[in-house]
Amino acid sequence: MKQSVTVLGLGNMGSALAGALLDRGHPVTVWNRTAEKAAPLAGRGARLAATPAEAIAASPLVVACVLDYDVLRALLEPDAEAVRGKAFVNLTSGSPEQAQDAAEWFGARGADYLDGAIMTTPEGVGDPGVMFLYSGPRPVFDAQEATLATLGDPVYLGTEPGRASLYDAALLGLMWSAMAGWLHATALVGAEKATAAEFTPVAIRWLATVNRFLTRYAAQVDEGRYPGDDATVDVQISVIGHLIDAAAARGVDNALPELLKSTMEQASAAGHGSDSFASLIEVLASK
Repeated sequence: MKQSVTVLGLGNMGSALAGALLDRGHPVTVWNRTAEKAAPLAGRGARLAATPAEAIAASPLVVACVLDYDVLRALLEPDAEAVRGKAFVNLTSGSPEQAQDAAEWFGARGADYLDGAIMTTPEGVGDPGVMFLYSGPRPVFDAQEATLATLGDPVYLGTEPGRASLYDAALLGLMWSAMAGWLHATALVGAEKATAAEFTPVAIRWLATVNRFLTRYAAQVDEGRYPGDDATVDVQISVIGHLIDAAAARGVDNALPELLKSTMEQASAAGHGSDSFASLIEVLASK
């Protein structure tokens, strides 16, 4: 018999979480402020609870995915003692500071608490290839890991409650930067009638090489030494000029590469002109 799980919140993501658990044979209890949203899950075997307290009482493991931390606190406060003795996994989006506050709130009420971040859209829930990030006490994670693996690959980041939220924000920034770069590049080649479908396989292959750069540069960042034995900042300032000229000649907006060039120039002015691109961290992380 698989562990029973309660899911609080049945928006698109919460419904996907509950559905993945049902698909893998877990008894699931659900609650949502609008009960009608539970109907499809009830038809698949989920039990609908009338109140959050009733839902929490039904399972040793509670997974929450609601609008924000304030909403979560508001729905739990009226029967706060209901969380005592439960393992509570919060997959609500928020800040590291909110995660820390939540960990203290749950801890004061005798609950085991993990904060988490979902690194996919609803359709990816249940795919072992997608990451779910978790932070909090290691014994709590270890006890729930097998069940959490139902949702996606559970990646443990450490005991600090806010670490999952911090990684979430950082990874979203990486995603937006990468997608914006791809869109700028697609607009550039599109000006010469190349389609996005033609260009994207080449771009993806290039990103595999970029992955190798990241691995090399990670060691440089950690050591604080940036040997410019591949391509120096000053060389890359010259090269990005070619991108800017090509885009300008084709009417493509250059705000993104101009921002990158400005950061490179700041690094060069700070004495990193002969260092690798990784030295830009000294500009980005400066106080």
